[in-house]
Amino acid sequence: MPIDDARALNLANWEERVAVHAGSQEYGLGRYLEDPTRLSSVVEIDRSLLGALDGLDVVHLQCHIGTDTLSLARLGARSVTGYDFSPAALAVGREFVAAAGSPVDFVEGELYDALEHLGATRFDLVYTGVGALCWLPDVRGWARIVAGLLRPGGRLVLREAHPVLWSLDYERRDGLLVMRFPYFETADPVVIDEPGTYTDGDASGIEHTVTAEWNHGLGEVVGALLDAGLVVTHLRETREIAWNALPDLLVERADGWFVARDPDVAERLPLMYTLEAR
Repeated sequence: MPIDDARALNLANWEERVAVHAGSQEYGLGRYLEDPTRLSSVVEIDRSLLGALDGLDVVHLQCHIGTDTLSLARLGARSVTGYDFSPAALAVGREFVAAAGSPVDFVEGELYDALEHLGATRFDLVYTGVGALCWLPDVRGWARIVAGLLRPGGRLVLREAHPVLWSLDYERRDGLLVMRFPYFETADPVVIDEPGTYTDGDASGIEHTVTAEWNHGLGEVVGALLDAGLVVTHLRETREIAWNALPDLLVERADGWFVARDPDVAERLPLMYTLEAR
């Protein structure tokens, strides 16, 4: 599938998700307006890795409707920029942060055009949250963009679903873990037709249900960052994940994380990873 066709599929899908996500309890936009100290669960989890952001210029790539972006601003950053390819998402994000009284800037553009839209060596921190890399066809190109955006001494903080998880057959057969989809990056995307979206709310209006996605092996991600001139300072694979990615295999712990019900499965199944590079 040509890259332009894949991006058009994905943009149509994400444009239709926006209204569902903005009105969902899971995103809970109103709770941020009621509580000026509230952070998104994603940023709260990454808080120890993010550290103090006071005085830093931060860019949040693939920011969607801005809950994580606002949360970064609430951690004391000097400036925060959200960057995304969805006009509908950015419209919601701008209205949301204005109501919250936070000076966040939003810029529209394709990921690989970020240097053109944002400028080089402008940021002290590039942040990318969960479920972002799977929409990108070229992880080496992504790494070059990250390196180009950062000032000397700047850093990337990334938390992602593990590529082993993305490769699994989600239609479990006889309780087995089967790698159905590519682990490594492929030239052509995996094309998926999946109704609805990952939040609560009425998703019946989502008509563009087909998406194009790519996996990126952990070595490919790390190698791309090294080749782009960054130094990896933290890498951790985990047996926990922040959402129930495999309902037939995972159970929720008391702390809200999901883990494998079967200890034997837990030893065979990495679910997420966190990475920092400078």
